[in-house]
Amino acid sequence: MQENTQVQETEVPQMTFEAFGFKKDLLRAIDYAGFKVPSPIQAEAIPLVMQGRDIVGQAHTGTGKTAAFGLPALNSMDMRSGVEVLVITPTRELATQVSDELFKYGRNLGVNTVTIYGGSSYNRQLDLIKRGAQVVVATPGRLLDLLKRNMLDNFAPKIVVLDEADEMLDMGFLDDINEIFSYLPTDRQTLLFSATMPAPIKILAERILQNPAFVSITKGETTNKDIKQEYYVIEESERDAAIIRLMESEDMDKAIVFCRTKREVDRLANVLSAAGFIANGLHGDMEQRQRETVIKAVKAGTVQVLVATDVAARGIHVNDITHVFNYHIPFDPESYVHRIGRTGRAGKEGKAITLLTPLEFKELQRIKAKVGTTMEHAYVPSKSDMKASTIATLVASIEEQKIYDEAHVILDQLKEDIDEETMLFKMISMLLEKQSIQGPNNIGIPADRLEGILARINNRGGDRGGDRNRGGNRRGGYRGNSSRPSGSGDRNRSDRDRNSAGGGDRSRSNDRAPRGERPARSNNDRNRGPRA
Repeated sequence: MQENTQVQETEVPQMTFEAFGFKKDLLRAIDYAGFKVPSPIQAEAIPLVMQGRDIVGQAHTGTGKTAAFGLPALNSMDMRSGVEVLVITPTRELATQVSDELFKYGRNLGVNTVTIYGGSSYNRQLDLIKRGAQVVVATPGRLLDLLKRNMLDNFAPKIVVLDEADEMLDMGFLDDINEIFSYLPTDRQTLLFSATMPAPIKILAERILQNPAFVSITKGETTNKDIKQEYYVIEESERDAAIIRLMESEDMDKAIVFCRTKREVDRLANVLSAAGFIANGLHGDMEQRQRETVIKAVKAGTVQVLVATDVAARGIHVNDITHVFNYHIPFDPESYVHRIGRTGRAGKEGKAITLLTPLEFKELQRIKAKVGTTMEHAYVPSKSDMKASTIATLVASIEEQKIYDEAHVILDQLKEDIDEETMLFKMISMLLEKQSIQGPNNIGIPADRLEGILARINNRGGDRGGDRNRGGNRRGGYRGNSSRPSGSGDRNRSDRDRNSAGGGDRSRSNDRAPRGERPARSNNDRNRGPRA
């Protein structure tokens, strides 16, 4: 890799998408999507892709990289017979999201997209491809299965995109990816996108790309500047009470709560539902149809709070998520970046809140140091704080309340037995009763005690020991976990959330459907496939 272009947001000129020379029908789709100014990764990558260059794009989620490779790829299509663009993604959810975006961008061009992954019918997917799909978005396991069985006739895409390459490495797909490229034509344009560049991904890039240009979002842009980040130090036993109190105190529209284990997801979704929030869970043990239903409900706004494992960190793209909550601090900096990247999208402001105990403070320091982000410490509001806020909100609501005709009837009836002052007190008290605040008065470690705890941690060397012991760097496609807390199982053994159908999390080729079972059809295939 001979070129290395570092992208600084302040250095990118204010330009429009018209400057790229896109086709008019593509520009109409861009305008309909609400895009005005290219993001840094788009401004740098799109001209290189349009020149036919192979590229390595290093960019985190939420930076607009799907459009960075999708728009120029769609613009270059000649609508010939057969698949012209292949996008390989690590998970079904991400495959569906990318396919939806590409379909949206290319609909005025007459482009048809098909998503192929395990858990959906082989015949259905193959039929959609044969009926004239120009774009295929696939997960590695199902794609390799189809290639090895010679089920894809004349499959010679001219543009191949490897999206979220480091996630493929983490999920154990590196061998599959290498084998997939042995089936693809050598006369192709290859685009590789990855949030991080561990050694195995660099080796892969050297093997599958020809004289690539390297485009990178710099460290200072790792986390979105539109995301306000806060952390709260609490006792382990206070997690439920803290997250409920914070949700009640925040001006929250939609939120995602990230948990470490599937069992924790199910339990916390029930806890939040009992507390009055419209909450639902998402994890790898759910059937594909269930997962698609949950994601659609979040997009439609019928579910307010999504409780999920990291399976959702890269697979959900909803532009109006206002808050992300880390019920536990994630194991590594990359997961933190991908989690909070679910909010602050499409130019909107977002908020990321992390709960941690004093024992997890070293992990916080390690994330802050590696990501280069600013995280503010805050205290969970007390009941007294909440009451003052509730009163202010209630006063504003009363002032803005519309007066209905029926109110006069009720007022006349009440006047017969109650004086007006008592009546007002009763009505206000009734409203306050509905605004009851749950949990204990104080939640979290108080300031005086916290200062002593943090001072002792700093005196012991801060996070230096944490970096030595935690094994946070990725080597050989896995993370060391010898010093992880007992019970935090979402990244180890059977509880690793690898997007498998029916909970088959131990299998490396986790997106392949079990033989002999009738897989559920994908809504994405029905809605986004070619029309006869």
